[in-house]
Amino acid sequence: MKAIIFIGTNKSGSSREAIKAAEALGYFTVVFTNNEKQLQQRKEYTEVHEMIFVDTNNLSEMRKEIKKLQLKGKAIKTIVSFIDSNVYRASILCDEFCRNNTSSKAIEMMEDKEKTRIALKNQPYSPKFYIIKPGEEFSFELIKKKLDFPVVVKSPKSTGSKDVLLSENIESLEKQTLKLQEKNPEETIIIEEYIDGDQYLVEALVHKNKIHIAGIIEQEITQGKRFIITGYGVLKDVPKNIKTGIEEVLQSIVSKFELKNGALHLELRHTKNGWKLIEINPRISGGAMNKIIQAAFGYSLVEETLKLHLGESPSITPKCKNYVFTQYIIVSKKGILEKVTGKGRARKLPGVVDVYVKPRKGAKLIPPLSMGHRYAYVIAKGSTMEEAKDIAKRAANEIKFHLQEE
Repeated sequence: MKAIIFIGTNKSGSSREAIKAAEALGYFTVVFTNNEKQLQQRKEYTEVHEMIFVDTNNLSEMRKEIKKLQLKGKAIKTIVSFIDSNVYRASILCDEFCRNNTSSKAIEMMEDKEKTRIALKNQPYSPKFYIIKPGEEFSFELIKKKLDFPVVVKSPKSTGSKDVLLSENIESLEKQTLKLQEKNPEETIIIEEYIDGDQYLVEALVHKNKIHIAGIIEQEITQGKRFIITGYGVLKDVPKNIKTGIEEVLQSIVSKFELKNGALHLELRHTKNGWKLIEINPRISGGAMNKIIQAAFGYSLVEETLKLHLGESPSITPKCKNYVFTQYIIVSKKGILEKVTGKGRARKLPGVVDVYVKPRKGAKLIPPLSMGHRYAYVIAKGSTMEEAKDIAKRAANEIKFHLQEE
């Protein structure tokens, strides 16, 4: 029986939709998870044919489980992950047990922000940066001479805005750096210039060295303790200057990383000095991204990504073209969720494509420290970007989280 193994999944979003797509394509779906809650809620994962509890950080443990599956007669066609830190591990296992149609080396570089920055340091789109190795002696005064404030302090393994901190001056730089060193003493710290400008997300697939842009999306950022992206506007028709600039950056990255086949997304800022790369990840964005692309262009990006992994030709030719805006909802104070109201009213607004609320009654909600603390979203389409944005924001305003203070 033809099978696909997924290393980890979230309860919703791109990673879960990829498993549903695999089932629809006729594959036996296996999920390796280290999340006990998912085993407790096993019945809710109807598209998962086999769920195996295993330490997804431990390659040798996963190898044992793969061999067991093979002994049961499962023909493993690919091993993939749509979850941050598991993409490289899945690729290593795919090298061993299947024909890997992507590049583990490129994935490893994209997954590690330090390796990305070093590989691209001489490119015009690379921001200025400074790297502090674990246990290394360094001078904040020297950093001040090399970089202008404000700066961003981050961990190279950071995902979803976790461990990404803004420092406005040398005092806050010292505080943020020491905070990260205490939290992750064995990890490098990256300090880089803060880039001002409009931020764009670029979803892409590379097939046989050819780049296929799946979507260019304007992002709205809410800046509190972290940089949290709360708005996504898909550009139906991309202005030529934006498209050309993004294609040049993508081409350079794909060439530098020697990426023949694979999925990736970039976050870029458009500045007065041209495009600047904020980060790269070797997968589709999580959360609502697959649904956003589907609402805008009519195809499933996770399904086409799976085809790429399976050695088939992906097709991301738009079946339609819509202006789509997605509004995420966060909370401004912490508390225990008593109830959520307004979902029905939000869904009834003309133009609303999807409404999703993540937390259940009794969950503890907090102001966002990472992208994982976005608690709901509304996807809407309109005849213009302004209309799509207006509908999404009006619908989002209908949704209220009623919290009990702790």
